Amino acid sequence: MAIDRNDRIRWGILGTGGIAGSFARDLQLVDDAEVVAVGSRREESAADFAGRLDIPHSYGSYEKLVADPMVDVVYVATPQTAHATNIRLALEAGKPVLCEKPFTITAAEASEVVALARQRGLFLMEAMWTRFLPHMRRVDQLLRSGTLGEITTVVADHGQRIPAGEHRLHRPDLAGGALLDLGVYPVSFASHVLGRPATVSAAGTLLSSGLDGQTSMVLTHESGAHAMLTTTLGARTPNRASITGTEGRIEIDDVWYAPTSFSLLRPGSSAPERFEHQRVGGGLRHQAVEVGRLLRAGATESPAMPLDESVTIMETMDEVRRQIGLRFPVEKTAADGSP
Repeated sequence: MAIDRNDRIRWGILGTGGIAGSFARDLQLVDDAEVVAVGSRREESAADFAGRLDIPHSYGSYEKLVADPMVDVVYVATPQTAHATNIRLALEAGKPVLCEKPFTITAAEASEVVALARQRGLFLMEAMWTRFLPHMRRVDQLLRSGTLGEITTVVADHGQRIPAGEHRLHRPDLAGGALLDLGVYPVSFASHVLGRPATVSAAGTLLSSGLDGQTSMVLTHESGAHAMLTTTLGARTPNRASITGTEGRIEIDDVWYAPTSFSLLRPGSSAPERFEHQRVGGGLRHQAVEVGRLLRAGATESPAMPLDESVTIMETMDEVRRQIGLRFPVEKTAADGSP
């Protein structure tokens, strides 16, 4: 599905939660895109969301949202337990999809929706917004240029203080816990820098709910590189990341996965080289700009967030969950008891 380069990209938002609102507000900063419709399971919720954000059309069902002929592409912003179902719904209606991370809750679900998108010849991408941020684009340039030499170590953490209660990260029925919502950032970061891991070692602390409160991972790679990743919902951690190579090191500031700055340190240099970034908006618009560019080009996936990599990331998460004993009520019980 190609869109004329002179046309505005018309977005439909599926879901009305916090991330949906942030995405809609950020799209107001994109000249050649607009949100034309929002869908919710409740008509009142959709109408309220549309009224607050000046969206012309609202629907009390996801089916009506994806059927709207004015919608060029659907942004799925529902809880992750519904991602696979909602992606399928949009693809079967002939709509390209940008889906929030984690892409799905299992690699099997991820493989199924990727196969469907390819069968239909439709665009699909995981909304790992970090990859499209200005500072991360510059990091990519440094990696491609070989500035750091041979990469040896990647370190990243993502920790937030989320007290127990009704928050979705504390709900087993919504596949909560630290790993899928927070840990996906460092896992995706390591994947982006180092590729598929050769081995995965994980330790986790499970809460009384059965969800993980904290998880740590060591990923090794055939090159010999290691990634050391941590995530927790019990405390606000430094939220920094670094990439170390034989010829230098990149240290990304707090909060590394959001619009921020970083330092490049080289052996023998008296001072670090700084990449400073002036933040405008929340940062979610950059992925929307990329989706618009790709849709106009007739592409069906992003080279910066390939579909096969989204599946691989979910495979890593599956293995971490297997090792720490993290299961969700929404999963079908496997014969061997594994996720």
